[in-house]
Amino acid sequence: MLIHFALSLLFLSIYYTLFVLVAGDHSLTTVSQVSVKAGESISIPCLYDSQYENYLKYLCKGYYYRECTYAVKTNQPGQSGKYSISDDKKQRIFTVTIKKLNADQDSHYWCAVEIPGIWKDVKVYFHLSVTRGFNGGNITIKFYSTQTGKIKWCKLGSECVTQPTGSIDGTRVSINESAHNVFTVTMSRVTTKSSGWYLCYKGDLQVPVHLTVNETFTPSKYNNSEPEICLYEYSTCIMISNALM
Repeated sequence: MLIHFALSLLFLSIYYTLFVLVAGDHSLTTVSQVSVKAGESISIPCLYDSQYENYLKYLCKGYYYRECTYAVKTNQPGQSGKYSISDDKKQRIFTVTIKKLNADQDSHYWCAVEIPGIWKDVKVYFHLSVTRGFNGGNITIKFYSTQTGKIKWCKLGSECVTQPTGSIDGTRVSINESAHNVFTVTMSRVTTKSSGWYLCYKGDLQVPVHLTVNETFTPSKYNNSEPEICLYEYSTCIMISNALM
């Protein structure tokens, strides 16, 4: 009885995008925090178990599920211009798209499968925020884990950093374990070469992270910001940065 939420997105320019997948209610996995660029659309493919194949799927907006309002349903896929939904029963994926995101938007959503009768719907919560990023600079990934063992930050097909400092594809990487069950990885002055899949290791645990760096120019007044990405056990992160011109 699992629903897994994967991610895809459309990018424009000057905003960071972050996705974190964490375990939710009913052993579901969904997006916990989402930061995305203004003016864009975000699509969330939701992978469900075969037992839900012929059930109605929907997106509901609101902080509390019992008070949320339907945004879009699979039996009314084109009802809203802001939201759309499609269900690929062969692949057992339903995809929710939220369009025309506004700057400073802060919204709460539930992805769900409707269960008929007295049974509760299968549902998971995610939080969407639209925030401003900056051109170049540093990215800090804060990792929370109860696992023990060696800490390592690796780029697939490239190098790993296991010491306090090192470099991957010319980008300086530092690892700092300053608190119990918390360590941070900082990538300094990222470039387009920094794009790709990374693995964050602690002992036997590994969390995949995807970073895309765009070559776009952002006014210098935004350059003093440094985004902090938070990762939790058994999560997947996809994020966007902007390269220095």
